[in-house]
Amino acid sequence: MELEERKYSVLIVCAGEILHATLSSLMPESRYYPIRFVSSVSAARREWNAMSYDFVIINSPCRDDNGVEFSIDVVSSKSAVSLLLLPPDLQDTISENVLMHGVYTLSKPLSRNSLSNALEWMTATRERLRNLEKKTLSLEEKMKEIRIVNRAKWLLISALGMDESQAHRYIEKKAMDSSVSKKEVADLIIKTYS
Repeated sequence: MELEERKYSVLIVCAGEILHATLSSLMPESRYYPIRFVSSVSAARREWNAMSYDFVIINSPCRDDNGVEFSIDVVSSKSAVSLLLLPPDLQDTISENVLMHGVYTLSKPLSRNSLSNALEWMTATRERLRNLEKKTLSLEEKMKEIRIVNRAKWLLISALGMDESQAHRYIEKKAMDSSVSKKEVADLIIKTYS
């Protein structure tokens, strides 16, 4: 999927109407959908538990919390990107604490340009996370296949008295001759000799 075609879901924790309007104007529905606004961190946590979001933007401090722990939870628990909008007097202190977790911060007051740039950074980060997710899934699938093939080899060794290299060659040859994957051959061996 091309980057232009991808849509990003956004959860925004913000009680202020001005920032609400500014963010809405910077996020066209063709690229950002759905966009969900909530006014407190507790509401954001409920929404976060109900649905995965690509981006979480927190206008700190919120009515019930400063949003720091929630922003860290967001980047730690799922493949989302979090932006914490901070008052100038808290920017340095909080930024140091959340930066090591991968949370972006911006100091208020904000310009349209800085918010637009932040959305681009968040997009780039989310795409990098998507690519890492794909690689991780691919590696997990490969590891699962190796475990299944190894189990089948040990069944061949114990049931048919083959050594490991013979069992390995047997599985490879059977897969090649049948035009199927080694995993499929291994699954059949496991069903047969278990």
